[in-house]
Amino acid sequence: MSDRKRRTGLGRGLSALLEEAATPAATSKASQLPISDIAPNPGQPRRHFAPQAMEELIASVRAHGVLQPILVRPASAGGYEIIAGERRWRAAQAAGLHEIPALVRDLSDAETFEIALIENIQRSDLNAMEEARGYQRLIDEFGHTQAALAAIVGKSRSHVANLLRLLDLPPEVQKMVEEGVLAMGHARALAAAADPLAVARRVVAEGLSVRATEALASGSKTPRPRHGLAPATPAASDPNLEALELQLSEQIGMPVAVSVSGANSGSLTVRFESLDQLDWLCARLGQ
Repeated sequence: MSDRKRRTGLGRGLSALLEEAATPAATSKASQLPISDIAPNPGQPRRHFAPQAMEELIASVRAHGVLQPILVRPASAGGYEIIAGERRWRAAQAAGLHEIPALVRDLSDAETFEIALIENIQRSDLNAMEEARGYQRLIDEFGHTQAALAAIVGKSRSHVANLLRLLDLPPEVQKMVEEGVLAMGHARALAAAADPLAVARRVVAEGLSVRATEALASGSKTPRPRHGLAPATPAASDPNLEALELQLSEQIGMPVAVSVSGANSGSLTVRFESLDQLDWLCARLGQ
């Protein structure tokens, strides 16, 4: 690893680059580059592009053009390589544009990959397996710790650790997560199962909830409270509330339970496993 990569304090300033590209003023600073001179980043952490979302973006680009510049760097073989904004570049191609606004920055491989990962996470564009593989690559290739990764992407350390555990799942189960057949909550529960593939197939066949998956993975016959939380009230079995619990849990990397005690009242419980998690949560709430 080069001294430059060690000294840059990867993660510092990367959010500023993304914010720069997102500001209205960035359009006036951007260069209009030929689309044919730009190539996607082969190390891009994102591999799946939702067809419907792409069609909507293409229609928007046809009507209004590319409003937010992409971020590129000079390529060693000539032309430019995308750092962030591959969806906009693909949409511009499909819309028949010949040029695209771009900010050119000279960044290292590590910085390029980090920005691509952070942008996709911030936009919720990565599925759980893509995010997990991105974290693992940052660990393997650039020497990041889980704590450093959590700070870079603005997630809790437990969120990063939970995702990395998904890489131990059988390839067929990982594919189910990539294709959206299983949610991250399902996958996290399956990671504790003696036979994740068998449980995953049953979950898909029967359309089981995350709680039921946890029960199957633990070998019990009835769903246990999620992550040791006290059982919620019967209303918490509402699929909408369970989806909300799952969404909040995945966003902060800590178990969340929602209990309803009346028509418009209830409680939300967040379980933390260390004072570091509590400090991180307090800091996020303070923002």
